[in-house]
Amino acid sequence: MSNPREERLAKPEGLYDPAFEHDSCGIGAVVSIKGIRTHKTVSDALKIVENLEHRAGKDASGTTGDGVGILLQISHKFFKKAAAQIGIDLKEEGDYGVGMFFLPTEELKRKRVQKMFEIIAEKEGVPFLGWRDVPVKTEILGALAKSTMPYMCQAFLGRPEGIKKGLDFDRKLYVVRRVFEQTCEESAYVASLSSRTIVYKGMMLVNQLRTFYSDLTDPDFEVAIAIVHSRFSTNTNPSWERAHPNRYIVHNGEINTIKGNADKMLSREETMYSEYLEDDMSKIIPVVNTNGSDSAMLDNTLEFLMMNGMPLPLAVMITIPEPWSNNRAMDEKRRDFYEYYATMMEPWDGPASIIFSDGDIMGAVLDRNGLRPSRYYVTDDDYLILSSEVGVLPVDESHIVKKDRLMPGRMLLVDTKQKRLIDDSEVKDMYASHHPFGEWLDQNLVKLSDIPIPNRPVPEDSKEERQRLQKAFGYSYEDVREVIMPMAENGTESIGAMGVDTPLAVLSDQHRPLFDYFKQLFAQVTNPPIDSIREKVVTSTTIFLGTAGNVLKESAKNCHLLRINHPILSDTDLLRIRYMDKPGFKVETIPIVYYKNTSLEKAIEHLFVEADRAYRDRANILILSDRGVDENHVAIPSLLAVSALQQHLVRTKKRTRLSLVLESGEPRNVHHFATLLGYGASAINPYLAHESIKQLTEEGTLKKDYYAACSAYDEAILSGIVKIASKMGISTIQSYQGAKIFEAVGIDRSVIDRYFTGTTSPIGGITLEDIDEDVEYRHDKAFDPLELREDTTLDSSGYHKMRSGKEEHLYNPTTIHLLQKSTWTDDYSLFKEYEKEVEREDSVKNLRGLLDFKYPKKGIPISEVEPASSIMRRFKTGAMSYGSISREAHETLAIAMNQIHGKSNTGEGGEEEDRLTVGADGLNRCSAIKQVASGRFGVTSVYLNSAQEIQIKMAQGAKPGEGGHLPGKKVYPWIAKTRLSTPGVSLISPPPHHDIYSIEDLAELIYDLKNANDKARISVKLVSEAGVGTVACGVAKAGAQVILISGHDGGTGAAPLSSIHNAGMPWELGVSEAHQTLIRNGLREKVIIETDGKLMTGRDVAIAAMLGAEEYGFATAPLITMGCVMMRVCNKDTCPVGIATQNPLLRKRFAGKPEYVVNFMKFIAEDLREY
Repeated sequence: MSNPREERLAKPEGLYDPAFEHDSCGIGAVVSIKGIRTHKTVSDALKIVENLEHRAGKDASGTTGDGVGILLQISHKFFKKAAAQIGIDLKEEGDYGVGMFFLPTEELKRKRVQKMFEIIAEKEGVPFLGWRDVPVKTEILGALAKSTMPYMCQAFLGRPEGIKKGLDFDRKLYVVRRVFEQTCEESAYVASLSSRTIVYKGMMLVNQLRTFYSDLTDPDFEVAIAIVHSRFSTNTNPSWERAHPNRYIVHNGEINTIKGNADKMLSREETMYSEYLEDDMSKIIPVVNTNGSDSAMLDNTLEFLMMNGMPLPLAVMITIPEPWSNNRAMDEKRRDFYEYYATMMEPWDGPASIIFSDGDIMGAVLDRNGLRPSRYYVTDDDYLILSSEVGVLPVDESHIVKKDRLMPGRMLLVDTKQKRLIDDSEVKDMYASHHPFGEWLDQNLVKLSDIPIPNRPVPEDSKEERQRLQKAFGYSYEDVREVIMPMAENGTESIGAMGVDTPLAVLSDQHRPLFDYFKQLFAQVTNPPIDSIREKVVTSTTIFLGTAGNVLKESAKNCHLLRINHPILSDTDLLRIRYMDKPGFKVETIPIVYYKNTSLEKAIEHLFVEADRAYRDRANILILSDRGVDENHVAIPSLLAVSALQQHLVRTKKRTRLSLVLESGEPRNVHHFATLLGYGASAINPYLAHESIKQLTEEGTLKKDYYAACSAYDEAILSGIVKIASKMGISTIQSYQGAKIFEAVGIDRSVIDRYFTGTTSPIGGITLEDIDEDVEYRHDKAFDPLELREDTTLDSSGYHKMRSGKEEHLYNPTTIHLLQKSTWTDDYSLFKEYEKEVEREDSVKNLRGLLDFKYPKKGIPISEVEPASSIMRRFKTGAMSYGSISREAHETLAIAMNQIHGKSNTGEGGEEEDRLTVGADGLNRCSAIKQVASGRFGVTSVYLNSAQEIQIKMAQGAKPGEGGHLPGKKVYPWIAKTRLSTPGVSLISPPPHHDIYSIEDLAELIYDLKNANDKARISVKLVSEAGVGTVACGVAKAGAQVILISGHDGGTGAAPLSSIHNAGMPWELGVSEAHQTLIRNGLREKVIIETDGKLMTGRDVAIAAMLGAEEYGFATAPLITMGCVMMRVCNKDTCPVGIATQNPLLRKRFAGKPEYVVNFMKFIAEDLREY
């Protein structure tokens, strides 16, 4: 059966997928607090949305809008008159419902759909009264809007006898609509169906809404509540259905955890029941339409909760809770209330300003971080005017009795029945006082610390057994010494430098763990990452284990769960859980090891069987354990086991009855834990990582108490997980669990669809059989009888730093030597040797290495190819800040690029003013590109006015979703002066720009920068990830002239190892997607696409050009030509060649010259010409 929405919604094409669409918007409301109905309320609301034009998007032609709409109370005066004109008697107010339908334009299909609806309504006991064609003015629409416009009509239904007016009647209409939606096979959409509210919306421009729908200008259309929404989408594909309002909410923002939220709502269908819809529950599930937008799915959920007896404000409070876990100033009753509901409902997390209404009340709420604006006035004639910003509806100051703004997590409510404005405290205190939630929690919620430690030993392996397990789980020498040990010693994650230049996991010959095939997603432009350190008050790491209660019925037994403070379990914690003896809890351990001659697929199927059996036996905490690996037994990769079982339990609607605890020897770094939680684990015990710490303490290598070291390691892992979640704007681990905030690169679709459902995977790759082979290889190597006898140490992986015979690196002694010698001696033939070494066919390290050219039978003379001098004008050096590199290195890059009429980039550290003009020696040391990053270091009017191009840095390839960090020891006085800061104080630029929380905010900054320097091009720096194409469309619509798509392998002066290796995607995918999506939306000619990320040869540039890039950035290679030897100590101020240091003694060793960089650029251009 087809989904009724699918025919008109965009389809995946190339690398574009409509699931990647984002939107930002303007919202507003006008409400008569006393409930007085007037047409002026409608007119004023329309004025608000018309004045929010700057928060609304348009297509490339400027004639079709991204979406605009209005949610209104049903006006009895208007509809009584309109229905009478077509022979329908609507009787009294509240005795009828009105539906707004978007139907097929083809008459035969439309009649069939209408007849089906009539039959369903009558079958459900709701009298059908008739249809009304909605009068519209199609001639004002743009071509795109007109070509996709549905047929709009309204259905009238009568209130059945014995059904009360208001919510009871709406509940019947809800069932009718859900049955219709799940039965209709034609393209049909019900914008609203209610006895209290109606929605008018579409793909027109904001100033066309009142003209398009003539109903809205009828003086008899009188209401007390009107809510409006204007949409600014990253995409310009017309979709009438995706315009707001939804049926109950308008939403400015994004739900970043939507995949997990939707999965959990699907799972809850097994545990949710209520007396209100008891007989009809099977008709209305599934609760959420997963083809809808994030806003639509939240609307589905709120509607479901409300129809099952939960007041709408309460439903909003539990899905978008204020931060409570770390707020010690909060009233205890309210904290108890939030904790009670947290046991059943995870936050729908992300930036959000939401206005909601059921026709009697109007409320508004902000997300816990306050990442979307909402301001309001109250007037002396008892009207509330609320919007994304002030000034959208002119009001005489003398009539304003109150001005305020919504605060993070706070709610505002108007009840037109009670005729009053209710503030946040009163609303929440009212619901928090409904029941003795504190008593319920005291009596039912079990804390991990309250469970006695059982008199049982923690399993312990001998040194030889431990080493075999380390090898079986893929541990390397670096894993123990450079990842685990620093975390156990310092309580923080290890820092690296210079970016990644190793092969993608799918191209590596080193049997990499499955974790390495997944890349972390991050927020850029459409919503901000958050600062997990400075916004700690809004973060929460609390986890609940056990059977989730029935969220539809408040009851003490709902909160009978186990509370743990964070998901990283010590060995003792796991003992407590495994042997806990508490009523209502049953813990069962399920092995995830299998006999080595069994197929991995059969092992996973057996895992499902065991989990189903445990479920039938009423177990509610499953411990998935890979203890028991020996010469005959292999462990299912922990990530595969967790995700596969998570998807199985979601599909079978058992997930909310079971918690998954993982006891595994495999996870050891931050990314491993993040993926496990992201794909469904509730808590993790990394027993082998803890044993490795014990080994280090026993050897004396780690001079720290074992328990203190384990605690520090766990804390480092936890803070790393919180930081990874914060990259996507997610504040709570509970929301992050199962949210699948990752994309895969190099995994076959058969594996993704079955075991990692919903994960984006743009290219194919390893199959389940390949995964099995990798597991078997590591296992056989670990249990080879000769292995430990010959070598008692772990192998070095060469993953972080070059090691002979291990993981290959693009920059290795051979390539570094050839590149330096060729550029220092101006020897092009030697450069060609360098190129051959980089592009060895037996060592493919990146996606472009898999591509080849289709040459014509006959080429053209090279004299007819664009000259190198012209090509080099398109070349740039990457953003490397003054501070991260020395003045000598920074100036050398600028001089070189100015000599070839290319562009150097300041990075985010500003530039000394004496460089802004040509020096006495005739050399131009001024960087052509001036970067504006979140810290705004060194950004002044003089700085901006010296730019040929101003680059807004939204993300960085080596650490997208994170800010920059210049250690205090590198902030020498001259650096502090340039950056307008204090010497010796670390300079941290936050993850988000303080003034960019959405696309329209970016548009405003672009506008401001153009005013600061109207001659400079404005560039926006993004990082490649799934969906970057739709973000690029939003950036183009915001007015940028250049869009830089950086690859995941960009360099850095300092970044956490988990970010360097596991965030972002190859630029090949990002450039392709951006190019395709911009073309699809008619925006390609408006912008220039630039790319960077380990561009090393003319072949790299040729491929980038063919995929859509027009300008090209180089960073690591120019540093190599200036003498860099890839020591990867940039963050320590100890660079031995004077490049990445401010130390005056080390800077004296700098031997770079502009001509070396010029030679490199010339060689790249000449190499490109030959292709």
